Amino acid sequence: MNIDFKNDEILFIEGETGMVGIVKVAYENKMLFIATQDNEEIVQFLESDDIIAVSNFKKDKRAIRSQAYLSREESSPLVILNKNHPSTKRLETVISIGDEVNLNCNITPGTHPEQNVLCSCDSLSGLVIVKTPTGVKLNRQFDDYSIEKF
Repeated sequence: MNIDFKNDEILFIEGETGMVGIVKVAYENKMLFIATQDNEEIVQFLESDDIIAVSNFKKDKRAIRSQAYLSREESSPLVILNKNHPSTKRLETVISIGDEVNLNCNITPGTHPEQNVLCSCDSLSGLVIVKTPTGVKLNRQFDDYSIEKF
């Protein structure tokens, strides 16, 4: 299933107990800095049509927009936590950036430096989101989505 949206729009995909928001990196090729638990910094090179996917378990569109804004407009680095870090239990919003995002409900939020995996609610688990020049392609039909101004 293909869904097209513009660079100034955000796509929301809603599950039973969570939501994912998707925007394009949009303006130019960028570098994403990822801080790991080993005191390392990974640099990921992004293309303008790559996607920023933000998962939120409260279905809070403001939180999703805010996190996407920090990554897209402010180039805020991502922080990867250790699986045993106490803050992983409190993460309501997590992010993945790249050309493909795989939603999975069986991972610990915030602990995956590989940017193609994103923690999600059960009903969105298994959904694969792949960038296209004009939007995204989903690996299955999905009816509960909306597109809004970013």
